[in-house]
Amino acid sequence: MLGAILYVLRTGLQWNALPREIGASTTAYDRFRAWERDGFFARLWAAGLAEYDELVGIDWEWLSLDGVMTKAPFGGAATGANPTDRGKRGTKRSTLCEGHGLPLAIVVAGANVPDMKLVAPTLDALIVSTPAGPAQLCLDKGYDYDLSRYAATTRGYTLHLRTRGEERHAAAGDPLKRPRRWVVERLHSWLNRSRRLLVRWEKLERTYLAFVHLACALICFQQCDRSAHLQHLLTPG
Repeated sequence: MLGAILYVLRTGLQWNALPREIGASTTAYDRFRAWERDGFFARLWAAGLAEYDELVGIDWEWLSLDGVMTKAPFGGAATGANPTDRGKRGTKRSTLCEGHGLPLAIVVAGANVPDMKLVAPTLDALIVSTPAGPAQLCLDKGYDYDLSRYAATTRGYTLHLRTRGEERHAAAGDPLKRPRRWVVERLHSWLNRSRRLLVRWEKLERTYLAFVHLACALICFQQCDRSAHLQHLLTPG
């Protein structure tokens, strides 16, 4: 059943189009909804982060936050008029990642919700607990508002608000500095490899979030495999 659910996530096909040799569509959907209600996909995501933390270590020092909008033609909860798509229904995913680009938190809202209003909910939606200590939060100029600054500073983050051009310019002037915010944009691309997330067909917010959580778990475990393979190659003998 998990293989069938992953097939739907990666290909983006509808449940009733699931090939019979993979599994019965009604059974796979019922299992998906049962696991969603039980919080299984969120726990799987947290387990992937825990394994990565053990293998490599989560970079809690440099975090990046950004939002991306997708179509939601059926509407439903956490959707709204997309100002960049002629007012069509859409969903915004506000995503927080650690220094290597692995997802730490995702919040879903209507496409018409300003990014600055999602900073606080996203920072409070961490799927795993954060260790004590200073942390840097990288944002682009779209978050240059008092509300964003207040949300970050009251939670103990040192805020960095720069465009990509300003970030490259700052790094060019100091060889010890390097661009940081690009990892969250790469994470958007990783998530979009799961074609079910390209267009939101789910009316229920929790159902859509279950797919998002599963995609995050998949990314974490894939990076664990990649890191373990690299460590094996670099191990003498």
